[in-house]
Amino acid sequence: MRNLELPGRSPVHAPHGMAATSHPLASQAALDMLKAGGNAMDGAIAAVAVQCVTEPGSTGIGGDCFCLYAPEGRDKVIGFNGSGRAPAAADIAYYRDQGVTEFSRMSPHAVTVPGAIDGWTRLHADHGRMPLADVLAPAINYARHGYPLSSRVASDFEACAPLLRTDENAARIFLPGGKPPKVGEMHFQKELADTLEAISTHGRDAFYEGEIAQDMVDYLRSKGGLHSMQDFAATKGEYVTPITTDFRGYTVHECPPNGQGIIVLLLLNMMSKLDVIDGPVTTDRLHLELEACRLAYRARNLYVADPAFADVPVEDILSDDYAQRLVDAIDMTRAQEPPADIPLTRHRDTVYLSVVDKDRNACSFINTLYMGWGSGFVAPKSGVVLQNRGHGFSLEPGHPNCIAGGKRPLHTIIPGMLTQKGRAVMPFGVMGGHYQAFGHMQFLTRMLDYGMDIQEAMDAPRTMVDPDDDAVEIEGTVPQDIQDALTARGHRLKAPERPIGGSQAIWIDWEQGVLTGGSDPRKDGAAMGY
Repeated sequence: MRNLELPGRSPVHAPHGMAATSHPLASQAALDMLKAGGNAMDGAIAAVAVQCVTEPGSTGIGGDCFCLYAPEGRDKVIGFNGSGRAPAAADIAYYRDQGVTEFSRMSPHAVTVPGAIDGWTRLHADHGRMPLADVLAPAINYARHGYPLSSRVASDFEACAPLLRTDENAARIFLPGGKPPKVGEMHFQKELADTLEAISTHGRDAFYEGEIAQDMVDYLRSKGGLHSMQDFAATKGEYVTPITTDFRGYTVHECPPNGQGIIVLLLLNMMSKLDVIDGPVTTDRLHLELEACRLAYRARNLYVADPAFADVPVEDILSDDYAQRLVDAIDMTRAQEPPADIPLTRHRDTVYLSVVDKDRNACSFINTLYMGWGSGFVAPKSGVVLQNRGHGFSLEPGHPNCIAGGKRPLHTIIPGMLTQKGRAVMPFGVMGGHYQAFGHMQFLTRMLDYGMDIQEAMDAPRTMVDPDDDAVEIEGTVPQDIQDALTARGHRLKAPERPIGGSQAIWIDWEQGVLTGGSDPRKDGAAMGY
């Protein structure tokens, strides 16, 4: 329990239903669905649709989604991969001939075909109760009639204003009067409202065929993209079998590659071999976590890709032997820069939400554009912000994550689910690009190893090894003496440009019949229940 004399949030408790999202209007939309007779899937889709309006820098219908769903709270967790693919015409030889050596975030070649709407409509049709028009109505209302900017969202608008000015459609919609709106100002996305309404009436095909798809394809091709109407029409997500590991008496479920959920499980396997030392924010503990991060993310970059195009050695990565060899490589006195390659034996912005209903259907849902406002491209007639997930592809021939037609890139977004004794006990997730796998580990270990409650585990200071330059991003709430000690061990520390990540989770107490939710203070959101 937190010190009630200090500023902070308490966990939220309720008996019937709960939603935890990064925006209060989204949490409220989810609760309204539950109270109207909808289930957790209805609530999750209603909430994420609202977030696509009210948090346009973090997510959008031009992005991707992943979901873990536990019907009636059982441990037979359903996974769904709603990540989009590169255009069929994408070919490494083409990019080489064009002199393209990397995909910048604002390149049309970084735009993969959006998978979110296909995912929403599939999941709704298979698991929802309410009419799709009712589920999307709150988002349509906020897009058409306006929503007020909250603090973190206004900060995101301000930070991304230079990007938004590079695209005439983005500037027109998101910089009204030539400048980003301020906290408390109303903002409107009327083109997006019309697009959402078409989807609510005509379903998936309204987005992937006809005028809306043509608008996106024409705009991308005008920028030099290789996208086609056939690419959009062929978009189809897939149900997947979650991968798992056991940690401290619980089973942790993650989506399999092409996402980085496998790295969460690898990190937990490593932590299970280590003694729980002093406290969660101490020099030794943070050094240990950072070294584990370096080694696990090195494995991610070497092996994780779309399994339809590459041999991803899931069993080897999750083997007891591999976790032990990574742990053995950690030097408690010194940081490894760069991290060592430990071969296998066989030779960035997002929204996450949790919803649980009265029947204990539990939904763990994540939706993304990747970087803030994705590629920065906005389709002119439909108002769809287009993601830049292809930024994560490699242009190195033979690399598992090398771009190819119809291939899905390595994905950072990962929903999580915790089960025990045949029941779901916590849908959870962490936002923040590369941080997410490391963030899952930090959140779970702070709860299960150090006894923090669901909110305290989110509030605690965060660190992260930046995979791009191997420096350590460290929040200013980490005490200075600890920062100095980490520097003395060889870690190169830097302040993060933005607070590290965000998180949501709901704990299900089956004996008491109580739901307990937490929502990250680094965002504007809230856990709400009834």
